[in-house]
Amino acid sequence: MPRFKNQADDTEGILELEEMEEGPVRMERQHSLARHQITQLRSRLDVQDNLEELDVVEGEGTCKRSCFYWWKYYVLDTIGDDWLFCLLLGISMALISFAMDFCILKLQETHVFFYDELTDNGFLRYLLWTLYPLLCIMFSVSVAQVISQNAVGSGIPEMKTILRGIVIHNYLTWQTLVAKVIGLCFSMGSGLPIGKEGPFVHIACIMSNLLGQNVKGFKRIFSNETRNVEMLAAACAVGVSCTFAAPIGGVLFSIEVTSTYFAVSNYWRGFFTAVCGSFVFRMMDVWISNEATITTLYPTNFSVEFPFDPLELVAFSLMGLLAGLGGASFVFMHRKIVFLIRNHGHKIFLHKNKFVYPLITTLVVMTISFPDWLGHYMGGKLTQKDSLQHMFSDQSWSITTDEDIKQVWADPNIFVSLLFFIVFQFVMTAFCVSLPVPAGVFFPIFVLGAAYGRLLGEAMTSWFPDGIHEGATSMFIQPGGYAVVGAAAFSGAVTHTISTSVIVFELTGQISHIIPVMIAVLIANAAAQWLQPSFYDSIIQIKKLPYLPEITKHTRLVNKYVKDIMRTDIIFCSYESTVREVIIASTT
Repeated sequence: MPRFKNQADDTEGILELEEMEEGPVRMERQHSLARHQITQLRSRLDVQDNLEELDVVEGEGTCKRSCFYWWKYYVLDTIGDDWLFCLLLGISMALISFAMDFCILKLQETHVFFYDELTDNGFLRYLLWTLYPLLCIMFSVSVAQVISQNAVGSGIPEMKTILRGIVIHNYLTWQTLVAKVIGLCFSMGSGLPIGKEGPFVHIACIMSNLLGQNVKGFKRIFSNETRNVEMLAAACAVGVSCTFAAPIGGVLFSIEVTSTYFAVSNYWRGFFTAVCGSFVFRMMDVWISNEATITTLYPTNFSVEFPFDPLELVAFSLMGLLAGLGGASFVFMHRKIVFLIRNHGHKIFLHKNKFVYPLITTLVVMTISFPDWLGHYMGGKLTQKDSLQHMFSDQSWSITTDEDIKQVWADPNIFVSLLFFIVFQFVMTAFCVSLPVPAGVFFPIFVLGAAYGRLLGEAMTSWFPDGIHEGATSMFIQPGGYAVVGAAAFSGAVTHTISTSVIVFELTGQISHIIPVMIAVLIANAAAQWLQPSFYDSIIQIKKLPYLPEITKHTRLVNKYVKDIMRTDIIFCSYESTVREVIIASTT
């Protein structure tokens, strides 16, 4: 245990230096040096007092407090509480994400198991196919309404508001955490087109807030508003990265959707937390799911030597334009659905009966997707992850040897099946993400964009079966590449982000289509931003959260001044106010 020889000597040194500092100082350098020495000596005395206190505690045999002082004065001061905070946050979120994925998978497998087992009775099949999701959704609604209503929805719009300095009470509490985790597991386990990414960003932010609030070593972070906001920004990044195992795309996506202005000094916290979370999340698959090594979630094997013909860039550009129009249409449709529920004929009935709208929506969606009826023509039996794996298939579906793909998409033909899937996925997702349950939008629109790209890719394969000839070179078209481009472009158009291109590279493990993806995403964003706000900004406007829109020369706000919105009839008291004016002001 280190000791200073004479504490009195240090005290005398401080007094001497203070006298020198108070006396006439001839040189500015001596004055600065004196201040620095005073600070050093005072810090030495503080450390000595802390160490002596540690010795007293150890002498008394109080192990708990001894460990606390060892943690505080050795671990935190040596490593840094920011690093440890980010490490614990990343690991905890990876464990929560893996456990939630396991529960969601088991719930979805149970749904399909009931359908496969009842082969003799078609009506009973339909009854269980619809009843099981209804129970899951009703339970999710109950959890959200009873435990915490702040668990409803995505969470990204509210976090965007909080990171701008607005306080939303009871939004980052443990009750909201419990309701969000349980409700999200059952809402996604129902099989409805609902995503995990947005709600998991909210869960990560709650964990960050609870760590800083309840762990003694991290209370300095929680008490400092600036550092607390920095850790919430890092939590947004790890929330995305633990969903897709995409640390780089997760950090960039969180910056784009939650921050108006981002301090570059916070970059390392976001990346460190995201990398820790992604690493543990993927290692859990190696340890528990018996995978050979860490791989991407949706591996592909596109040709690297000749991934696409330069003339195909025209088709990719057109795909980006159509994706932008489709993304803007999706945001517009979702907003109209919410306004229809809130502000028209059945407003009072649907708001007082929180279970009616989810019940009707779930019943309609599951009826449409019933595999023995319309669901047979659009892969109704597949989960969202299975559908995405089919979309990213390397071979054209018209010549594929994969029997699972043929069985799902070949009847009546691949174009009709894909078209049915796109139309119904578009409409059903817009309705399902408006349910009063924990629900994200990113993954459903990502799958929808992949299906849209797959349709165009299969069409290009049909029109050019031998590939596009340019000189002596001719290579077959890869429809899977079009699916990758479509997924990035459509999800980028809905969320107004460019980082979806990075996420899709980390998901598939290949960057052979980096140029088509970037071109399509940029064009899609330009078209969507010109027509509609992003999905998250649209929700902010719907919920009437505090929001400062971007002011450009094309908006009417550019001609608005402060005086146009200020009140001039303010009642106030000043130093020169009379008693009569004070009485009038206090009684008004």
